Amino acid sequence: MAIVSKPLVSPDTFTVAILGGGIGGLAMALSLATQVPTLKNITVYEQAPAYKEIGAGIGIGVNAGRILKRYGVFDAANAISGDRNGIHRSLRRWDNGDEIVSVSAMDEDEANGGVRQLSVHRAEFLQVLYEHIRYTTCAKLETNKRAVEIVDDAKGGKATIHFADGSSATADLIIACDGIHSNVRRQLSKATDMVPRYSGRVCYRGLLPMSAVEKDWPYDSFAISWLGPDRHFLVFPISQNKTLNVVAFVTKSEAELGDLKESWSSTAPRSEVETEFAGWEETVQKVVRSMEPNPGKWKLNDRELLDQWVYLGGKVALSGDAAHAMLPHQGSGAGHAIEDSFVMGQAVKAFFENPSLGLETYMKLYQETRLPRAQKAQLTSRQAGDVYEMQGPDFDGLHFDQRLQVIHDKFKDRMTWVWGHDLEADFIATRTRLGL
Repeated sequence: MAIVSKPLVSPDTFTVAILGGGIGGLAMALSLATQVPTLKNITVYEQAPAYKEIGAGIGIGVNAGRILKRYGVFDAANAISGDRNGIHRSLRRWDNGDEIVSVSAMDEDEANGGVRQLSVHRAEFLQVLYEHIRYTTCAKLETNKRAVEIVDDAKGGKATIHFADGSSATADLIIACDGIHSNVRRQLSKATDMVPRYSGRVCYRGLLPMSAVEKDWPYDSFAISWLGPDRHFLVFPISQNKTLNVVAFVTKSEAELGDLKESWSSTAPRSEVETEFAGWEETVQKVVRSMEPNPGKWKLNDRELLDQWVYLGGKVALSGDAAHAMLPHQGSGAGHAIEDSFVMGQAVKAFFENPSLGLETYMKLYQETRLPRAQKAQLTSRQAGDVYEMQGPDFDGLHFDQRLQVIHDKFKDRMTWVWGHDLEADFIATRTRLGL
């Protein structure tokens, strides 16, 4: 009788721990469950008492939307989205609202199975992901689990997570989706960038009912950025066009910030926004007057690029903001976390096809596939903020109308590489390059 050797590992017994129950963490659970359906031991550990998002609106481009469709959640996300009328963002002059350039959302034909760019409230979108996981029972969901340390069990082939409540858990693979202040990254990367670097801008954030501003709205879309020297003012619709998301950016020296922190809980009086944008086009003034009395005020910090996302022999990998936190100026941070989840699912699937090469090999495949594109997004997000506010050598010595032409040229095709990208081709090319 022939002896059939057993695989080194089996998805039936392989355990995955996902640290962080935000958008990136829940998308990661959905990716693994979708792409490796025999993987039954997935647990998401959220440090808060409940799975909930704070914050306001986010955009999800068509590239990430196609991934959500594969996970089975696009239709539900689409149902809670605002409608940008096919425009990602219409860039306009600060003083009179004249168009500089309008950037297409690259929406696809939904009637033929395509997707559109989504404009969603973070909390509503997270609820879509959460409810899908609960309904399908594809992953366990735990709360009040803040990871404080990861210990390698070299002999057992696993790693142990120690939580703040004194409990612990072991897993074959730990994926840290614990955000911009990641404890896992702080422990394992030994990076020198754990103290955030001030980006040079603050932003004011607010939500207001669309009914307050939609009458006599002068533009074809509610997705608008008004641009001026050292300031820009962004709005876009969320929640089925019932709510307008507002983010107003201002360049300030760090000496002007006082004790302002990088926190969703920081606020400022609306009069401060009125002063910063005094004299701007009347639609901007109308939006500002309709904001809540104390809108959020946020110190925009930046992180340096991190070249290593995989640790402890492949047992731990970073994802989302823990790996590549980026400034919001391209509106693609959530989309890149979703991209991470898709490629991770591809890598884990490939691992089970040939586990003899070891988990670390496939975690490096994940890293090598995603790192160049994510780092490009980090860098171009920084650059976008400078261009919006007409800063940098490209604008030196130019009068205002010449600066507008520079903005037009830099943004007319800017988002194509973000949303028109083939992630599967990336993965296959990297796999081929690594001989896997």
